[in-house]
Amino acid sequence: MAPLLVVEGLSKTYRSQGRNTPAVCDVSFTLNRGETLGLAGPSGCGKSTLARLIMRLVEPDEGSIRFEDEDWLSLSGQDLRQNRQHMQMVFQDTHAAFNPRATVETAIGEPLRIHNIVPSRHRTAEIARLLERVGLPANFAKRPVLELSGGQRQRVAIARALSTRPSLLVMDEAVSALDVSVRAQILQLLVSVQRETGLACLFVSHDIAVIRAVCHRVAIMDAGTIAEHGETRHIISAPQSQTARRLIAAVPRLQTHKDHDNAQP
Repeated sequence: MAPLLVVEGLSKTYRSQGRNTPAVCDVSFTLNRGETLGLAGPSGCGKSTLARLIMRLVEPDEGSIRFEDEDWLSLSGQDLRQNRQHMQMVFQDTHAAFNPRATVETAIGEPLRIHNIVPSRHRTAEIARLLERVGLPANFAKRPVLELSGGQRQRVAIARALSTRPSLLVMDEAVSALDVSVRAQILQLLVSVQRETGLACLFVSHDIAVIRAVCHRVAIMDAGTIAEHGETRHIISAPQSQTARRLIAAVPRLQTHKDHDNAQP
């Protein structure tokens, strides 16, 4: 079976005031159906720009993207809008991700309407189903989105993304602003949804502990390039790049009793 997503030679340079700043440089990778690929790296390494290039929120300077065996970069206008239902994104900033006047019902219902996912008479029931799927009660539908907690808003964002029944979900630092317990719940939710639906996920994070929890493979990015790429467990157990070693070393470790007994005063 062909990969769901094939990225080859993708590059992007930002130009401002006579200066060129390379953000993504000749990046290539594939993503299979039902798989989660992590994009990990320090701040400013280009991973979020790469995610936006794939979403066509930013246009690349060079390279190609094939999504569902179609030339993704050749799509425009109505064709691009229609096909976007198959590739959805969840952002870190849950405030900026929603219309400040939106209720949960309108936030989730709008993509259902735009892409004609279900008949209008079934929309309320579909919104309730999606809310239940992300662990929220149906009566949340009437609540203003910005009155919810950060974790609740991120659940609504995931429900909205899932509403179009995508084959690929791009998560751009989508759990980094959440506290530890809520983060764990969201990660468990993503794994559960993936098992049930076969959803593929491109998971952008600087946190190797989070990458380890949900990603089958990981690409370590540094200065706009992929420094290392492979199965997550292999990268974490035997990192080859200096960037991967630094990220792994930054993961907090609980001190054991033995460590405490052997600690020097």
